[in-house]
This record gives sequence, C-alpha cells and structure tokens, in this order.
Amino acid sequence: MDIKQIQELIRFVSKSGVNEVSIEEKEFKITIKTNQAPTVVTATIPAPALPSAPAPLPAAVAAPQAAAPQALAAAPAADTSNYITVKSPMIGTFYRSASPDKPAFAEVGDEIRAGQPICIIEAMKLFNEIESEVSGRVVKVLVENASPVEYDQPLFLVEPA
Repeated sequence: MDIKQIQELIRFVSKSGVNEVSIEEKEFKITIKTNQAPTVVTATIPAPALPSAPAPLPAAVAAPQAAAPQALAAAPAADTSNYITVKSPMIGTFYRSASPDKPAFAEVGDEIRAGQPICIIEAMKLFNEIESEVSGRVVKVLVENASPVEYDQPLFLVEPA
C-alpha cells in the first residue's frame, strides 16, 4: 500500500462515520481510528519491505487535521454573540468555489442572501452546493479551502441583515 492509498483510506474513513478500520497484509498492518476528533493513523511496516522514510508520512497526513480544531478554537474567543454561525450540514470536504479557477462563492465582506450558494461540500464523490439559510454580511470564513469538515462544524460567521 502506497501513501496515496493510505491518504484515500483516511479520507474515506473520515467521511464514512466509522470509528475504526484495520487492514492487515503480509507486509504491513494499518489501523485508522476516529472519535469525532482528528483521525489517528497507526502503521507498522517492516524495515525490509520499505525504506524508513515513508513511515513518518501517515503522521504528517494526520497533522493538518489536528491543526484545524486549534484554529477553530481560537475563532470563538472573539465576541461573536451578534453573529450567526453557518454550520456544515454534512461530513465531507469543504470548497469555497465551484472549481479552482472560479471565484469563491462568498468572501469576507460580501453580502449574502438566504438561498444563495456559499460553498460546496464533497461527500462520497458528490458535490453538494450549500445554500445560506440567512441574509447578511460574511464576517469570517472559519474553514480553509479543500479541508475536511464534520457535521455541524462552523463554516462562516455572518452578521445578520
């Protein structure tokens, strides 16, 4: 199993909602566990099968997911009591635009209205346009483009109109 297959497996597990997946083959064993927190990856690879350099890669893959909750924890520290939080309706991958060469659906400072698309969440190879439930001005985007999101995770702060 190469690093791309491991990364795809991590994405699948994070989207599927299962708590643990273990795969054993004669050359290696991999276990991926989730508890509504960052994904933990454990891989045991015998030294003769692969060079020692690939072993740290699964940990590096999990590190960006661990950084995201820390960034989100800092955001609510500001006074957000008069803002409405737009939350993710599903588990998936958050995208700010329809494609990399298109402009973002909603930027900080943009006026949005109820029913207007504000982002896309990819889940199980389906791209779901997420529409705003409120009208107002976007104050803050709380999620990085192309990063995984959980159900009910805050995506945007909106100052109601």
